[in-house]
Amino acid sequence: MKSYGYAAPSGDQPLAPFSFERRDPLATDVAIDILYCGVCHSDLHTARAEWGGTLYPCCPGHEIVGRVSAVGGQVTRFREGDLVGVGCMVDSCRTCPSCVAGEEQYCTGTGMVGTYNGPDKVLGGHTFGGYSKHIVVDQDFVLSIGHDASQLAAVAPLLCAGITTYSPLRHWKVGPGQKVGVVGLGGLGHMGVKLAAAMGAEVWVFTTSPGKAEDAARLGATGVVLSKDKADMKAHMGTFDFILNTVAASINLDPYVSALKRDGTMVLVGVPAEPHPSPSVGNLIFGRRSIAGSLIGGIAETQEMLDFCRDHNIVSDVEIIPIDQIEAAYERMIKGDVKYRFSIDMASLADPAA
Repeated sequence: MKSYGYAAPSGDQPLAPFSFERRDPLATDVAIDILYCGVCHSDLHTARAEWGGTLYPCCPGHEIVGRVSAVGGQVTRFREGDLVGVGCMVDSCRTCPSCVAGEEQYCTGTGMVGTYNGPDKVLGGHTFGGYSKHIVVDQDFVLSIGHDASQLAAVAPLLCAGITTYSPLRHWKVGPGQKVGVVGLGGLGHMGVKLAAAMGAEVWVFTTSPGKAEDAARLGATGVVLSKDKADMKAHMGTFDFILNTVAASINLDPYVSALKRDGTMVLVGVPAEPHPSPSVGNLIFGRRSIAGSLIGGIAETQEMLDFCRDHNIVSDVEIIPIDQIEAAYERMIKGDVKYRFSIDMASLADPAA
């Protein structure tokens, strides 16, 4: 079926109106009219070919919420009119150990199929994402949205920023009685603070800016640690059970490792363009500390996250924009000029053929 959206023709050209084909729903497919799509930093990196491997035209967007418009004949979990979400992936091999365990993001068969810039197994070519009017996805990769319809713009970023921070917090069993640090207070960091606080942890934000203390407190943090202040860092040395590092820049990890207790873990979820300097092995050995990584979350865990956020009334802090402001939004993201996520109102997307 015909659809339309915004896509980048190449890495050095801005996103522009774009018409393309979506498949008609197959037996297990769910067709969705997109209402809002969050804007992730990955969208910018991919559209501008900053990570390499971008397939053009590139229609980004993997923080999708919308309403079901049609379902295939074998669909059992959704029906027309349901509010649903689609995150970072739309398929996987489904048979490898990771997929069987419900960790499709770590698929070792075909690899997970990205919501955009992945192989389109039905139409050929590559997948197009949520900066568009419609999407068709197999029911096994569609999520139920339980939030109120008035919150949908702020729910959209949960499909990436939410699960990216929720998954490591859950995997490392963050909860009451623990002191948790969040490095960076941006699109990912602000969700990490909200979620860790809702899980009952005492949350501190590592930041270079004293001016973020008030916002950190509003989001649920106990306080901030000024990462450029050696005395402040020293005061918190060896006190953290867990640190979630959301920064996507190359930084010295040693001060954060030193902030961990014995057996503490720092998990990296930001991907810097250049590698972090190699951390001190001694810092790890003399405390049995760990540095780990985490990638989004599986479909079941993403549904768990959405339900947790519904039950705790958690959404992302968003600024709603029309689709024709996407390039301006990208430039503001680069400058850190958004609190804390952009969400595109797809009602602003006009059919280019009209």
